[in-house]
Parts: sequence; C-alpha cells; structure tokens
Amino acid sequence: MRHGNKGNKLSRTASHRRALLANLGSQLITHKRITTTLAKAKALRTYIEPLITKTKDTASKESIMHNHRVVFSYLNDKLAVKELFTVVAPKVVSRPGGYTRIIKLGTRTGDASEIAMIELVDFNEIYGKGVAKAAAEEPVKKTRRSGGAKKKATKAEASEETPATETETKTEE
Repeated sequence: MRHGNKGNKLSRTASHRRALLANLGSQLITHKRITTTLAKAKALRTYIEPLITKTKDTASKESIMHNHRVVFSYLNDKLAVKELFTVVAPKVVSRPGGYTRIIKLGTRTGDASEIAMIELVDFNEIYGKGVAKAAAEEPVKKTRRSGGAKKKATKAEASEETPATETETKTEE
C-alpha cells in the first residue's frame, strides 16, 4: 500500500530519478520552458520550486553561499545555478510561490502519453505582466456599442458651454 508516500517514482530507481530531475531542472532554468510528459512535469514542479525559494533568501553573505551550495547539490550544473541566482531570483523575489506553470499539450502519437509544457511564470511574455504593459501602450479602440447615452450627455454639456461651429457638428455625425 502507498500510505503517506507522496512523490511519484516515475518507474525509476532513486539514483536515476534524482539524475532525471536534476537534468530537467537545469534545463528548465536555462531555457525557461521545456516540453516533457505530464508526470515528469508534475514531479519537476515539486523538485524545482523549493530550489527557487532558496534563491530569495538574501539575509547575509553566509546564507547566500550556503544556498548556492545546497542548490548546486540538487542541480549539479554550475551554469544553471548561476542563472538561477542572477537572472531568475530577481524576477521572483516578490512572488510568494507558484513559480512554474504546467500547460497540457495533448498526447504523443507514438505511445499516447500525455505531453505537457512546464515553464517559469515570470519569463512568459504572453501571460502575466507583459500583457498588461503591452495593453497600456496600445491605444484604446473606440467602439459604438455601449456608453452612447453618456457620450451624448457629455457632448450636450460641452455644446452648452461653448457654441459649436458647423465643421464640428459635421464631424460628430
């Protein structure tokens, strides 16, 4: 029975599973988005999120070095650890958790296993803060669907205050 056994073994030995998650984690940090099976993506999320949380602790130099060593013991990739502490950590410092997003992509044709894309949330320009910035920069489209009565009321008030010329009335129509 599986009472209290929380993690997915992924049909691998412990050493193979540790190596697999370390490789997937370093690739996720390096590329910010990877495609894998759904089971591996869910296992990777529980593996990588505590490591990202360790990068946010900047209390003292000793704790920073300790966290570098702890994260390196999990990932075994010096470049991925450097990327995690220099690029990823400043972006996620204000986020309380939930650093990754899993998006299901369907099934693989060869063996019908579910494929998913796992990505770092703060590095996606389509979702999140990138959309808000792009929407703020674009001009707002004017539609004629709603608010017609409000516009007429404001125009009437404006015309009472200042007399309208013939050119202005033609452009309003």
